[in-house]
Amino acid sequence: MVETRTISLPVTLPRGFDECGRCVGRLHDALLQVPGLEAVDVNLSDSTLTISYDPFQASLEDVRKRADLIGIHLRERFQHKTLTLTGLDCPDCAMKLEKAVCRLRGVVWVSMNFAAGRMSVEYEAEKVDLAAITRRVSEMGYGVADGETRAAQPGRWHVSRQAALTTIAGIALVVALLLGAKGYPAAAKTLYAVALVSGGIYAARGAVFSLRSLVLDMNFLMTAAAIGAAAMGEWFDGAMVMFLFSLGNALEARTVEKARQAVRSLVNLFPTEARVIRDGAEVIVPVAEVKVGEVFVVRPGDKIATDGVVKSGSSTVNQASVTGESAPVEKTVGDRVFAGSINERGALEVTATATADDNTLAKILHLVEGAQAEKAPSQRFTERFGRNYTPIVIGLAAAVAVIPPLLFGAPFHSSVYMALTLLVVSCPCALVISTPVTIVSAIGNAARNGVMIKGGSHLEAAGGVQVVAFDKTGTITTGRSSVTDVLADEGFSEDEALALAASVESRSEHPLAQAVLREASARGLALREVQDFEALTGMGAAAKFEGETAVVGNTRLMEQLDIDFSRWSDKLAELQGQGKTAILVAHGRRLAGVVALQDTLRESAKEAIAQLRRVGMQRLVMITGDNEAAAKAVAAELGIDEYHAELLPKDKVDVVRSLIDRFGGRVAFVGDGVNDAPALAAATVGIAMGAAGSDTALETADIALMADDLSKLPYTIRLSRKALRTVKQNIGFALIVIGVLISASLLGHLTLSLGVLGHEGSALLVIANGMRMIRFR
Repeated sequence: MVETRTISLPVTLPRGFDECGRCVGRLHDALLQVPGLEAVDVNLSDSTLTISYDPFQASLEDVRKRADLIGIHLRERFQHKTLTLTGLDCPDCAMKLEKAVCRLRGVVWVSMNFAAGRMSVEYEAEKVDLAAITRRVSEMGYGVADGETRAAQPGRWHVSRQAALTTIAGIALVVALLLGAKGYPAAAKTLYAVALVSGGIYAARGAVFSLRSLVLDMNFLMTAAAIGAAAMGEWFDGAMVMFLFSLGNALEARTVEKARQAVRSLVNLFPTEARVIRDGAEVIVPVAEVKVGEVFVVRPGDKIATDGVVKSGSSTVNQASVTGESAPVEKTVGDRVFAGSINERGALEVTATATADDNTLAKILHLVEGAQAEKAPSQRFTERFGRNYTPIVIGLAAAVAVIPPLLFGAPFHSSVYMALTLLVVSCPCALVISTPVTIVSAIGNAARNGVMIKGGSHLEAAGGVQVVAFDKTGTITTGRSSVTDVLADEGFSEDEALALAASVESRSEHPLAQAVLREASARGLALREVQDFEALTGMGAAAKFEGETAVVGNTRLMEQLDIDFSRWSDKLAELQGQGKTAILVAHGRRLAGVVALQDTLRESAKEAIAQLRRVGMQRLVMITGDNEAAAKAVAAELGIDEYHAELLPKDKVDVVRSLIDRFGGRVAFVGDGVNDAPALAAATVGIAMGAAGSDTALETADIALMADDLSKLPYTIRLSRKALRTVKQNIGFALIVIGVLISASLLGHLTLSLGVLGHEGSALLVIANGMRMIRFR
């Protein structure tokens, strides 16, 4: 059954929204794309948004993000908290815990990720507080880690005690079998009881908690089956049920904990102390106390305390923990460094640009934690299947226990035994765990290799990508162009034309502007003071000095301003034919000259394109605002299938959408995450490259390649495809096992012991298969 809730949210509407019927329709259509959202109503008079949703699928964060895309902002009303849980070693129990917390008054959304051992919850602080949520978790028999130290190693004591009790149960069971074979039934029965109790302590404890919360879970079913078997005199089956269930849980807890540790190991990258220069002396302080603007010292072998810029010194820095780059990177004055990187040979003085809570490593950890909480479409399917399927099976088991004895005179003992077996084997633990353990393992693998995948849905979407569209400048090429030609028009010298261009570009952040400035600096040219600088998107830039406007840009800008450049047409065509980018410079109404620049391909570009071919990409496309000739030259050199040149940002979005229409919505766009934000958002999967240190890229993209390394792209596609195949294998295997076990139990060919063995064994196999993603290379 789907549980539907309705809440009203205060929103901030853009000016004129209440007079725009089409805008309301766009909001309505956009929000209904959020999985689990069933109805949307906008009240313009009091600026409220009323939604009906399934709290086990729809997150308010998803609603908030979707509304933000069209300019609607949800005002803060709810608190969001992610808790690390201890003692959680059963996927079915995780679902029941999610349901129990979600029933609390004031809780609007809960997302339980068993594989990560984390629970994300959104709640209304006026109706429920965090203490009440924690109490509910405790009532269900689990704990909440109270800090990073405990979070890194949750439930270890719980696991060791359970392992000890499981060992006792196993020994008692073996001895009981031997005694029974030697003709000592009373002693054997006593040891069977010892095995049942020692193996079933944790299950019985969990059953009591589930009964108190009116949420029946696997602990209850297994305890009921064991007690029922013992009551019918089947002591061996009862003891074996508890032993196998306890053994399965202990093994599941241990194996899943390995997947959790793969991601939690990111916490170990955080430095704990920093050598800060205060009042002329070095002082060792906790990293949390380092303030923006303070200078700290990094000695050889030290971890860099937080993000910063090198003030003095030079060294090589191993920043693999952040960017995934295998080789150390040279750092000198003015270069950026990242928290958690390891300084190798030289001493550095670094000016902090971020606090410990806001540096790149902290953001990466935050993104990974958020990715763990987000449920992939396949996980939503398995959990929805489990919620609808479990009540049906319980009803079927009740019918098996009651109907044959009442209507057909079947032995009550055998009918109840069959019903107990059916309850045990039908629990969808393997199905529930089939997706999250794979997703968490894959996301952890990616994070350790410098790739941030922001959720299971994006991982699965990347696994289905058949078309990759690239931005050119800064993605396929280094984005670090150099000036190759400076040509002056009549009345200007080359240096004057270049100085004029550099003066305007001094206020610009565009890569071409930086190339012009580097060339002007190399020639020792003095720049003029400009005013009223304006970036003209897709065309160039303008500024004022000496009472007139100076512009730097492409031919479209000159045509728009009616500046004659006809005498340069042949030369422009020649430069463009060489794959160069020509920018025109004008002062007032006069053309001052032409500056030609050329970008260089990334060293990894050719190999990355070749690898994408090998993984079977249907189409590789390049999208650029650069001129036709430059785009053609780059596409030909790399063997790219098609290119689109001279595009404005909005035109790039149109191209991405047309590719989605042509190839059935399986398109990834790779850009820098800053200038390409609209295209990244429009693609099925938006991938930002070189995202380390870029807040915009980390926020905009679905997947972020932390280093400027295109070779990470084929790796990401292969990882995603492997994860998607593994999820499908696990779901298919789990469904087949459930079907076989249920059929065998209904036909009377399955004992309780074999049923538990099949149930626990299938869960362990699914977990082991998913955990292979940790070792994926």
